[in-house]
Amino acid sequence: MDVTKIEVAETAVVTKEFTEAALVRSRNRSLLLTDCLDDTELSAAHSPLMSPLVWDLAHIGNQEELWLVRDVGGREPVRRDIDELYDAFKHSRSSRPELPLLDPRQARHYIRTVRGKVWDVLAASTFSGSPLELNGFAFGMIAQHEQQHAETMLATHQLRSGSAVLVEESPPSVRRKPLLDEVIIPSGAFVMGTDDEPWALDNERTAHQVYLTEYAIDRFPVTNGQFIEFIDDGGYSRPELWSREGWRHRIDAKLQAPLFWERDGSRWWQRAFGIDKPVAPRRPVVHVGYYEAQAYATWAGKRLPTEAEWEKAARWDPESVRSRKFPWGDALPDETRANLGQRHLSPADVGAYPDGASAHGVQQLIGDVWEWTSSGFHPYPGFHAFPYREYSEVFFGGDYKVLRGGSFGTDSVAARGTFRNWDHPIRRQIFSGFRCARTLSGRP
Repeated sequence: MDVTKIEVAETAVVTKEFTEAALVRSRNRSLLLTDCLDDTELSAAHSPLMSPLVWDLAHIGNQEELWLVRDVGGREPVRRDIDELYDAFKHSRSSRPELPLLDPRQARHYIRTVRGKVWDVLAASTFSGSPLELNGFAFGMIAQHEQQHAETMLATHQLRSGSAVLVEESPPSVRRKPLLDEVIIPSGAFVMGTDDEPWALDNERTAHQVYLTEYAIDRFPVTNGQFIEFIDDGGYSRPELWSREGWRHRIDAKLQAPLFWERDGSRWWQRAFGIDKPVAPRRPVVHVGYYEAQAYATWAGKRLPTEAEWEKAARWDPESVRSRKFPWGDALPDETRANLGQRHLSPADVGAYPDGASAHGVQQLIGDVWEWTSSGFHPYPGFHAFPYREYSEVFFGGDYKVLRGGSFGTDSVAARGTFRNWDHPIRRQIFSGFRCARTLSGRP
């Protein structure tokens, strides 16, 4: 296919109203996740994998001060003395509880002060000029940063012990059992990544043509019910289903089921945000690591999709011959299309969002669970680090695996079809699930 004949979407224009709404929404979420706990719980280390919530709160404000108040606004620092305390690259998560952090009262005062100055900077901005200011990129980067921490803080809530403090309405259920089939994605080229999304981060760029041979991909993420079949068939005790690294980790970590699952006789229970509930068979499985997902796929006679296969199934529209922003098109997500924004505190039944289907008919690609792919985290052709190397470049290579699509804990500002997440394959505290794919080369 000639890339010059592939239609490219026009660059969107970001308004100040849209930007303000994104910043307000992110701050409301941060406050909801922290105001529900007392000072002792906010300052506690609930897991060595996570920061104290009060660190996240002040870190959010510090990043906002660095990029919006000082850099874009050119204004005097609010608290230059705390920059090193809240530098994520200078202190591991496990070491942060020992730092002389701002206490909850000080952290709240700090983020209020910074946000007040940000509103002045936003009012004065022309959304033009430098790449950092064009279309409000720096404001969008900060809104996404805060929402990413909101999801991290939600994961901390999942890891904390004690009674429930978060309550949201239950996700939609589906009465009729959906057909858990595959969708065939034909051979051909598509445009992966983006040059046109104003708030896309550096690792999503540049747009480039990728050719894929025909393959099959699951219509839905793998469900709890399907994963229980894997467990019942000895999936955690059969080394032939696991990679060498995966089996070693399974043994060392004593994995027997997804994180937060426990068996009571013949029934599985799942603890979520302080509440024990029976495992819902039609919801996507969540809190599984890459190695578990890979073993399940092998057991099912399939494999995990590559990152490119996931994105083509999600974005490519063969009728208009272009890649769309979201599976359903370019319209922003709403409650009929995807389970996002912590509106619900669990995945929804598969089949609950038919309006969110891609042009190929693949569903629930956005929201519900982050989906492991088989791809490592590497730069796209033409990658340029912006606005700083530590956002993406320092993470390229290593053992990181890419996850796509967002989860029920992800905000729509960070859930477009090009957004790339990455993590170590052993991670399970994140809201991760998966779907399977299958090679069809040689198919008659």
